[in-house]
This record gives sequence, C-alpha cells and structure tokens, in this order.
Amino acid sequence: MKLIHWGFIGCGDVVERKSGPAFSEVAGSDVVAVMSRKEEHVRAFAQRHGIKRWYTDAQQLIDDPEVNAVYVATPPSSHATYAIMAMRAGKPVYVEKPLAASYDDCIRINHVSEETGQPCFVAYYRRCLPYFQRVKQIVNDGTLGRIMNVQIRLSMPPRSIDYASEENLPWRLRSEIAGGGYFYDLAPHQLDLLQDIFGVIVKATGFCANRGELYRAEDNICACFLFENGIPASGSWCFTGHESAKEDCIDIIGERGTLSFSSFERRPIVVVTSQGREEINVPFPHYVQSPMIKSVVEDLQGFGLCTSNSVSATPVNWVLDRVLGKL
Repeated sequence: MKLIHWGFIGCGDVVERKSGPAFSEVAGSDVVAVMSRKEEHVRAFAQRHGIKRWYTDAQQLIDDPEVNAVYVATPPSSHATYAIMAMRAGKPVYVEKPLAASYDDCIRINHVSEETGQPCFVAYYRRCLPYFQRVKQIVNDGTLGRIMNVQIRLSMPPRSIDYASEENLPWRLRSEIAGGGYFYDLAPHQLDLLQDIFGVIVKATGFCANRGELYRAEDNICACFLFENGIPASGSWCFTGHESAKEDCIDIIGERGTLSFSSFERRPIVVVTSQGREEINVPFPHYVQSPMIKSVVEDLQGFGLCTSNSVSATPVNWVLDRVLGKL
C-alpha cells in the first residue's frame, strides 16, 4: 500500500481542531512536515503534534523529498498560489474550502491540475459525513417524492470579534483575503452540499448589503438559484441579526413531504410526510474531516474515489461571485 506523507502549509485553528489529527488517524497516512511563516508558532505546532520537520518557507516544504502530498490550510487568497506550486512540483494537493478567493483563481487551479496531471482535492467534508449522506439518501429514495423547492436560512448575531478595529478584524471579514465576509466562509459548505445532492447550479443572482456597518464586507445576503435539473432554490444569510432570529436550517420541499436539517449545528434531521413527523439522529465522528481525508488518501492510493475536487468545487465559487456581483 502506498503511504501518503503529508506536508501542511498553514497550522491555524482549523488544522488544530478539525483536520490535523485526522491525517494520522487514517491508515496509510501520516504528517511529516508543517509550514507557517511564524517560526515560533510552527515550531510549537510541530512539537505539540510530533511532526518531524517544520519550515517557514512554503517552497522548502513542497521540495521536501519525503512529502508526497500537500495540505493547504491558509486563508483563501493564497490557496491558488500554494496549490499551483505543489502541483507543478508533481505533488497532489488537498485545499481547504473555498477552493480560492475568486472564481478566476479556481479556473487557474483547474488548468494547472489538468496540465500537470496532479489532482487537487477540496475540503468540502460534509459530503462524507454520515449525517449529510443520510439527507442525500432520503432525497434519493423517494420519501419526499418529486422535489419542488430548496430553501437555505442562516441567521446569527455578531460575534465579539466583529467589533474589532479594521486592522484587527479576523481574516474572514477581510474581502481581499477571504473573498468576502462570513457569506464567503460559511455558504460554500451549504452550496457544495446541495450541488452534490441536486447537481450544478446553472443560474444564480443575489443582493447583498452591509446593514450592521461593523466592517466593510457584506453582512446580509439574499439569493436565488436554479439547479441543472430545474429545481429552484433560495437563500438568506444574516450575520448581524438579533439573538432571537438565530437560525441554521435548510428545507427540502417535496410533493410528498419536507426534510429539514442544519448545516453547522448538530440538530436531528426532521422528515415530515403524511405518515407523520420523524426525527433522525446521526452521530458525528470525533474529527469531522476524518471521512473526507480517508476518501482522499484512498483515492491517492488507487483504490478509492474522492468526488470533492477542484472541478466540483469551482461552481461553488461561481455562485458566490455571482451573488456578490463579482461576475
């Protein structure tokens, strides 16, 4: 069995809590090097996780002869640069979502992947989680009948960090780094999941506003979509609402019933038909990226197939940029 020796570019909170430890849990996979521009930070991370080598230069990590696959876990504005560097060095890459900070950068990544023959996988890990796979199963087994409409609703009050001065704002609220605000950070998970279930979104439009005036990025968004199979959908995202309006729900409306589930909170799946109301609880793994990383590793080892790649991820950025008026 081919062993996948990972090098990490970036070692922030996502790597620490959601993904990093999962790479060593998967059979045939381990982490041999990590990189961050902050020497003290990357050294401490490597020591804490038992990683043999650390770097402050991405090219040095990519050139490490023991590294044969690269995980890019930096903010979106640098995803394209690091992914392309890795693929041009002959190494496959696994990139955090969204694939890039713009649709144009996604196209660049796809061109290089095709040119070099190196795969680029994307961390839309909800595709592989049992909870969301159960949602897809219920849709596909006909329980709801013909699907008529899909509705996304996400509302949350401002976070304490949202009140920081502009120079101290988190990168997720700096459009030049993240591609947009919280919409560009959170909606990709929802859009990718729905495209995995219903097919590619072929039409998208939207309106965005800054109602809270806490930062420059958009904080309220309304959008309409059309999937390739003709199903219409809509979405509403509010990141400056009152606590009483807090909501995390996607409704799938069929001719025989409805299905409701959450994207980020771990609530039961709710199915309502003429037979009654059913709540379905599906457990989550300890590290939520474990199933996706297992899928990526098995694909690289030649006996599996990971469907979350740069080609499937690119339409997500197309939708985001259409809604925000960037395209």
